Amino acid sequence: MEARSVSRGRSVMNIVFMLEEPSMKHFLAGFIGRLFPEHFTVTYLVHEGKQDLEKSIPRKLRGWQVPNSYFIIVRDKDGEDPLVLKARLRELCADRPESLIRIPVHHLESWILGDLPALAIAFNKPSLVALAGNRKFRSPDSLANASQELAKLIPGYQKVGGARSVSPHVNIENNLSRSFNLFIRDVKRLAGIEPV
Repeated sequence: MEARSVSRGRSVMNIVFMLEEPSMKHFLAGFIGRLFPEHFTVTYLVHEGKQDLEKSIPRKLRGWQVPNSYFIIVRDKDGEDPLVLKARLRELCADRPESLIRIPVHHLESWILGDLPALAIAFNKPSLVALAGNRKFRSPDSLANASQELAKLIPGYQKVGGARSVSPHVNIENNLSRSFNLFIRDVKRLAGIEPV
């Protein structure tokens, strides 16, 4: 568990991300602080895969004692029907119905491919920027094989190191992934930054 405090004398609001794997934590940690005002803390609860995350949800939500805490659960779809998956996760969140559940359409890699300029900067490959106009990359959520596409663009790409490298360059206002944009919108709404 890692917390990052952004409080300065106001009532603290705690955002708790429950994540299925370390790469998502490294991806979020590089830019998520740009979304929140100073009176927020951010905590990342990283799990060892989907099953570990799902087993942990009811226990952590029930036992969490920090006031003014809001949970955001991020789990890859991985071929499951997203509506069925979201309903199952919602049941696991019964003790905290205000929890936000976000499902990247396939994998984190779809979100990364949604910001090819960030990928280009992170790996010093300026030619990648032009690919954003390519039909295949205009809607990265529709890529069934985002991990493979990313590996073609960046041979030897490693999930954790790649997420950590790309993250500081992410443009939260200009990503081609619809699921990423919904995630950002919903996080802003939860934090009261954007109207409902």
